[in-house]
Amino acid sequence: MAMAEAPIRILIVDDEPLAAERLMMLCAGLEGICVIGHASDGDAALAMIEQGGPDLLLLDIAMPRMDGVSLARILERRMPRPAVIFVTAYDHYAVDAFDVAAVDYLLKPVAAERLERAIARLREPRRIPPSALPAHTDQLWVPYRSEMIRIPADGIDRVQAERDYMRLHVGPRSYLIHMTIAELEQRLDPHKFLRVHRSAIVRIDRIAKIARDATGAGCLELVDGHRLRIGRTYRARVKSLLKRGGLLSLQLGDAA
Repeated sequence: MAMAEAPIRILIVDDEPLAAERLMMLCAGLEGICVIGHASDGDAALAMIEQGGPDLLLLDIAMPRMDGVSLARILERRMPRPAVIFVTAYDHYAVDAFDVAAVDYLLKPVAAERLERAIARLREPRRIPPSALPAHTDQLWVPYRSEMIRIPADGIDRVQAERDYMRLHVGPRSYLIHMTIAELEQRLDPHKFLRVHRSAIVRIDRIAKIARDATGAGCLELVDGHRLRIGRTYRARVKSLLKRGGLLSLQLGDAA
């Protein structure tokens, strides 16, 4: 007879009493989990972790003294360490959370089925340990309706800046993420993505050819027919990359 799977021990970390109470109520309706306590800030949570050994933190980010991301970074240096699901009211914190190996990122108010799906990830086989995560991200968190969803980096065709946001073009859809193009460029694999303009990044295997636009400036034509102008600052790296790939068939003129 198979032994029953041990319940997941959860510590809720949130400085808002009502938010913490709501999470406790949601957890009470789920099977296979056990809430072992509540901490109102990162310092209190760290003390409870050292004493109680939870399997999972439902962790707010914006808290007094030690915030959620700082706590998660401290825990990454400890073995064993509890898993982390960030729970926050603000989507822009996803940028800071990229550097932390979190199971999921939920936006308040959290729906019961969304929380259940996030916790279920802990039971998925072959989960990649934090130490095995790639140097460059293979996924991005983006706000979509009332939650955050994962976008595989390999699914991104191109990125274009819109003030303080980046628009990720993924097939026929696009998503806005709150970060700078420099931050996004650092997180994407340079073997797969190329910055071609101060406001544009393209996935290299989406490039069909180089051409000239109506003004005679060099541009890239993508497999979907979209054209991206090549910025003057980025012209040399585009030429070098495309020469190696055998795609360069004309000399690029000056580009803005």
